[in-house]
Amino acid sequence: MTIHAFPPISTPTATRLILGSMPGVASLQAQQYYAHPRNAFWPIMAQLLRFDGALPYASRVAALQTAGIAVWDVLQSCERVGSLDAAIAPASIVANDFAQFFAQHPQITHVFFNGSLAEATFKRTVLPQLNLLPQEQTLQYARLPSSSPAHAALSADAKLAQWRQVITDS
Repeated sequence: MTIHAFPPISTPTATRLILGSMPGVASLQAQQYYAHPRNAFWPIMAQLLRFDGALPYASRVAALQTAGIAVWDVLQSCERVGSLDAAIAPASIVANDFAQFFAQHPQITHVFFNGSLAEATFKRTVLPQLNLLPQEQTLQYARLPSSSPAHAALSADAKLAQWRQVITDS
């Protein structure tokens, strides 16, 4: 089944971008980033940015935007059954248009990958085209541990410690 990503959460003044791979089933059904109740993304962001993680989705999105944090996915579409990144059919991958995104968001200096597949897919499918853009020369990249409940190798505190760089890198 072919699935499609959401538009980015962003403002023209965003300075940091967090990239996932593709929304899971719960997110697609809710039409919200990181909607799975056990995904650590919103609890981590709530702690880092000091907002109530139980706020309505629109308020949580506004908190990210106020903090200069954009959220998007590397993939625009792919074929996948279920929610696991491992179930994505590699031949079906279509990346989002990052050249246009970065042109519209010239203040982004840091790109953070929510997990290893987002990083690997970006480096393989997007980065070769971005090497032609002047902004790409100054972007800093970092992989964060996946916020997915499927990635249970780290404790919540260990994930939070690594995710702290989203707000401390400048």
